[in-house]
Amino acid sequence: MGLILKNVRIALGGEELLALDCAIEPGSVLTVMGPSGSGKSTLLSYIAGFFGAPFTADGSVLLNGADITEMEPEKRHVGLLFQDPMLFPHLSVGGNLLFGMPSDVSGRRVRAEEALTRFGLKGFADRDPATLSGGQASRVALLRLLLSEPRAALLDEPFSKLDRHLRDDIRRFTFERLREAGLPSILVTHDPEDAEAAGGPVLELAL
Repeated sequence: MGLILKNVRIALGGEELLALDCAIEPGSVLTVMGPSGSGKSTLLSYIAGFFGAPFTADGSVLLNGADITEMEPEKRHVGLLFQDPMLFPHLSVGGNLLFGMPSDVSGRRVRAEEALTRFGLKGFADRDPATLSGGQASRVALLRLLLSEPRAALLDEPFSKLDRHLRDDIRRFTFERLREAGLPSILVTHDPEDAEAAGGPVLELAL
């Protein structure tokens, strides 16, 4: 079980950017660090199914025993967190959460409201995302990911735009929730403090 990258190699213009062969256990976070252009975000795109030209790649991605390498992105059950929360501005906070939840889940609205309460956002379901603070928006984005019932999580510099006084709390909150959900996760970051907080193995890429 977990996320396995089997002989994954990514290249640009025939030049290899990275080669990776590893297993990430449920609840563990692999941190990938390196300079811009070293292939960090491209690796996440390959795992999530959004990979394309001008990059080339080979190798397999296995998730909980299933080979997802050739699957459509929406069938991979991989959740994504980015630098920006990317909440839909035309939907309320609750609407954003419902959008991410599987349609066959019963009691979706009640479940979303209970999750907001647990995340310290009680009564926020009808709020406009534009009225949220940076920390609140980050929690909603994480909650949307978790409610979508992913089997793995990919985090691309998710804390880089937060004010420093918020970063520690949101970082701790995020990793606690990922461990609690038992998700194998990959974090891409430039910040050594992110890697330390993640608490898992660290892979450093070089140009």
